[in-house]
Amino acid sequence: MTASTESFTHSRAPRPSGGPAQAVRDSLVVAKRNLIRMVRIPEVVIFGLIQPIMFVVLFSYVFGGAIPVPGHPGNDPSVYREYLMAGIFAQTVTFATAGAGAGIADDMHKGLIDRFRSLPMSRGAVLTGRTLADLVQTALTMLVLIVVAVIVGWRIHDGFPRALAGIGLLLLLGYAFSWIGALIGLSVRTPEAATSGGLIWLFPLTFISNAFVPTSNMPAFLRHVADWNPFSATVQAARQLFGNPQGAASNAWPMQHPALASLLWSLLIIAVFRTLAVRKYRSATA
Repeated sequence: MTASTESFTHSRAPRPSGGPAQAVRDSLVVAKRNLIRMVRIPEVVIFGLIQPIMFVVLFSYVFGGAIPVPGHPGNDPSVYREYLMAGIFAQTVTFATAGAGAGIADDMHKGLIDRFRSLPMSRGAVLTGRTLADLVQTALTMLVLIVVAVIVGWRIHDGFPRALAGIGLLLLLGYAFSWIGALIGLSVRTPEAATSGGLIWLFPLTFISNAFVPTSNMPAFLRHVADWNPFSATVQAARQLFGNPQGAASNAWPMQHPALASLLWSLLIIAVFRTLAVRKYRSATA
């Protein structure tokens, strides 16, 4: 009796009829719901700030005088701090992937997704709303991190509009990666598994890049991988737009056109993983 009732409920689930406009409205409603939840559980946001702040302080003062930046003689800690910050910013926005995956896995585990499915709402709105809420949280984290970076000596040198463009590319990369997190969250059975699955692949992605050290001293194969890493393109673009030290020049196309490469990588990731995540969501709740 229960199985037949559930089957009937799914088959009779109301369908949205408002087209793209309703999809936008539904996504904003879900985003608002997730933002209210973040406000009511502030420790999630607070703990999310601790790790990037620790990275800023530790890398700035522990490694600041030990890692030379090509093109800048000597080991001036202030040069490395400015070189470092774009990498820390990029790491922060991409590590939000784990939170996105865990949140969606938690909603699936508690049955909230089934409740959403019983409503006449866009099927992609649940995921879109979640990723938009995560983007807002990431932007707030970035704001706090920028203040900390300024305190330890980071500065922009090419004007405020270009700096905003750099921050925009960083947030776009974070939004793109949140769709990877959404797919992971839909593919596992527990929030704990989503957190682990959302982080384990990020460490090699962020460290085989130009985020923390110049790639010129890497073995040839790793240097090639780092130069074509979407993470590296965004970091290099942010450094250019901030007017920070960029390290040794590379002949790889993404390093020669980092802003365009970053934009294309982010849009490609969104297109691919949003499609896969929405498809997974529909099959998981069918």
